[in-house]
Amino acid sequence: MKSVQNFLNIKSQQLAYFVRAFWNDRIVYKELDLYFWDTMEEWSQVSHLADQPSSQRERVFWYVLHQLHFWPEQNLREDSTLRNDLDLCVNFLESQEEYPFPFEYSGARP
Repeated sequence: MKSVQNFLNIKSQQLAYFVRAFWNDRIVYKELDLYFWDTMEEWSQVSHLADQPSSQRERVFWYVLHQLHFWPEQNLREDSTLRNDLDLCVNFLESQEEYPFPFEYSGARP
């Protein structure tokens, strides 16, 4: 079984790629939705304890993933506030050293 850290190392970079590819019309919305469900399936195979605290990276990861699943395609493409918020989070996921933790964007494990 994968650990939470291994899962996040891989999936955070993938999530950032999928979000940017969607915004740049390199993938369709359906691919984003499939990524969500694949990620949820993979998460079910991760070794984690409910009482383990989640990292800043993990909280931002779950926030972005949940937002992608919650909002319809049109909002994800056209809502500038939503896109700015998600862009901030994606920047953090891609390079935590260069971007501060976006405190207001914190998700929880499913």
